[in-house]
Parts: sequence; structure tokens; C-alpha cells
Amino acid sequence: MKVHAMSGWRRHIVEGLKEGLAKGWRSFLWVLKIILPVSLLTALLEYSGVLGYLDGLLAPLMGLMGLPSIAAFPIVAGALAGVYAAVAALAVLPLSQAQMTLVAIFVLISHMLIQEGIIQAKSGFHIGKATVVRLTAAVATVTLCSLFLSTGVDSTAAAPVSAAARQELAIMLGNWLIAMGRLSLKILWIVMSIMIGLAWMRRFDLIPHLVRWMRPVLAMLGLGPKVGVLWLSAVLFGVTYGAAVIVEEFRAGSFEQREIERLHVSIGINHSMVEDPLLFLPLGIGMFWLYIPRLVAAMVAVRIYDAIEFLVQGRRLKAHRQA
Repeated sequence: MKVHAMSGWRRHIVEGLKEGLAKGWRSFLWVLKIILPVSLLTALLEYSGVLGYLDGLLAPLMGLMGLPSIAAFPIVAGALAGVYAAVAALAVLPLSQAQMTLVAIFVLISHMLIQEGIIQAKSGFHIGKATVVRLTAAVATVTLCSLFLSTGVDSTAAAPVSAAARQELAIMLGNWLIAMGRLSLKILWIVMSIMIGLAWMRRFDLIPHLVRWMRPVLAMLGLGPKVGVLWLSAVLFGVTYGAAVIVEEFRAGSFEQREIERLHVSIGINHSMVEDPLLFLPLGIGMFWLYIPRLVAAMVAVRIYDAIEFLVQGRRLKAHRQA
């Protein structure tokens, strides 16, 4: 009997490994089809100097959030190219500590909007909704945080990046290719690890135990226990990495549409809690501002979503009765 139990244990390990590898490779290829063309387009826009001309257009919005117009560049760079681009821009711009803190909060909520928006759309949340939720949450959160931080806004404007200051196209493309190669390997490792881990957890029936442990946290965030593993994947690894898991579960029809949308509202604002905030630490930004504001914003946003859904359903029911 002991031998039989050991044989069953080994079978679960092997079958889970095969299942995880197959799903992980399929999800990895799916993610690459999105991030490679979008990242290349963003790199070309940055190379051409187009991003530098956006500062003046966004100056009024920067003022609303207690930021100078030059803060637009790291925000736009982060929204299109990601956290790494925003950190690189912040490192060379003449911004105060408080101003860098506000930019960091915005970027942590609203980075890689196109790429992650497409991924969210593929996993059940319309890209328009995803973009509006994240931008609205970013503007509102930064505006509120600016009330507690002395930013000392001025009207300094940034000059567009000159052609002489830009790299040659071949060098830029080479750097992009190296960066994408590293990123692809990172995505492959993370996605494979998640898929294999989930497969083993299913085989050994561990997911219900994990979800029960996370129930208090999920309840605080306004989410149900069914989305616990998906939420944890996005919070630990980000939308780009965690969405591969979400897409797989969404395609399997494991969740209702409303559950998926509420999950996306939350993780769109509050995700990648391990790596992304740590990138801003070398700039001297406090841990409190890197974690707490967007966690609170995610909690509030889910409640607002619920309120809007309640009102919409009420109007539909009223219109149906009148008809």
C-alpha cells in the first residue's frame, strides 16, 4: 500500500510537470506576440524624440497633480515603456524628492498601458476600461498624495531630445534586442514556474487551502476567494507575467465575467508588488509611498466598481419593468 501511495505521488509530480510545461510554453509564446511588437514601437518612438514633445501637452495635467511639466516625460515613458524607463528618466531630471515620489506612484499604477491593456483585454477585461481605470486611479491617487507632500512646483519645461543626443539606430536596436532577450528569459522562467506550481497544487489539492489562508486579505480588497490564486500571481509577478495564468483560467471558463472584471480593476492598480517598487528605492523614495497608496487605491476602486455596477443594473431593471 505504501508503494502504491508513493507511485501515485510520483505520478502526480510527473503529470503536473508535463501539464505545467505545456501550458507554460503556450502562454510564453502568447505573451511574446504582444510584448515584442509593442516594445519595439515604443523604443522607436523614444528614439525619434516624439516622447520629448509631449511634455508641453501634458503640463496642465501635471499641474493638477502638483508636478512640474518636466515630470511628464518619466510618466509618459513609464506609461509606454515601463517602470525601467521611468526610473531612468527620473535619475537625470531636476525633480525634488517629493516630485519623484509622486511620479513613482503614478508610474507604479499606470505603466505599460498599451501592452498590459492588451493582455488584460485577452483575459476578459476591455482595454478601454482597463486604461480608464488605471489612469483615473493614478491621477486621483497622485493628486491626493500631493496634498501631503511639499512638491514646490515650478513652470520649468523640458526640451525635446535632440537628434545629436540620441543613439544611432543600429545601437538602439541592438540594445533593445538584448533587453528583450533578457526579458523573454525572465518571462519564460516565471510563467513556467507559475504553471508548474499551479499544476502541482491542483494535483495535490492544495489550492483550496491557500485560498482559505488568503480570504481575509481578499475580503479587505473587495475580492472573492475564487480569484485568490490569480490575484496572488499578478501581485507577485505583475500583469504581464501573471496574466498568462489568468488567461488560461479565463479560457477554461472557471470564473464569471463580473469576477474577472473586479479582479482586473484591483490588479490593474496594484500589481508586481515585489520587483517594481524596489526599482525606485535607489532614488531615495520611501517604502510607504511605494506600497500603501496604490493598495488603498485598489481597495477603493473595487468598491466604486461595485457601486457603478449596482446603479447600472438598477437602471436596466427599471427600464425592463417599464417596457
